[in-house]
Amino acid sequence: MANVNNETLLLIFVACTGAAVLMQAFVLLAMLITARKALKLAQEQIEELRTNVMPVVKDTKQLLLTVGPKIESVASDFAALTHGLRTHGIKLEESATDILERVDRQSNRVDTMLTNMLDTVDRAVAVVAEVLSVPLRQLAGVAAFARAAISTLRGDAPYPQSGPQPTHSPADKDLFV
Repeated sequence: MANVNNETLLLIFVACTGAAVLMQAFVLLAMLITARKALKLAQEQIEELRTNVMPVVKDTKQLLLTVGPKIESVASDFAALTHGLRTHGIKLEESATDILERVDRQSNRVDTMLTNMLDTVDRAVAVVAEVLSVPLRQLAGVAAFARAAISTLRGDAPYPQSGPQPTHSPADKDLFV
């Protein structure tokens, strides 16, 4: 084969190139067929998914159309309820404040009345004590006079005078307050 000429070599290269192009065409054809099958399978699955999902989407849409106004109604009712509760709460707070002010005024009034009554009772007790103590002291003086007179007339020794009593003990001489 040392005698291989350029034309033969060219023919071999062309045949190899043609075979490679043909093989590439078969590979591309196989890829095309596989891609078509995959596309068809994907379309079938999408269609199956669409047939399964679309009723759910329609039912959900219908549910939202049906429930939407009710939700809005509930929300507006809830807003009205909270507004009413807030208004009643304010009125209740005002009433409680008014009641507490009245109770405070009445308790102050009762306190004043009781204080005045106790002051009056204290003054009355002081007056009664003063009124009773003066005649009792006088009566005690008369009784002491009568006792002293009777004892003098009987000739008994006079009663020892009770003089001032010491207010402290001799043991307290070091204490100073």
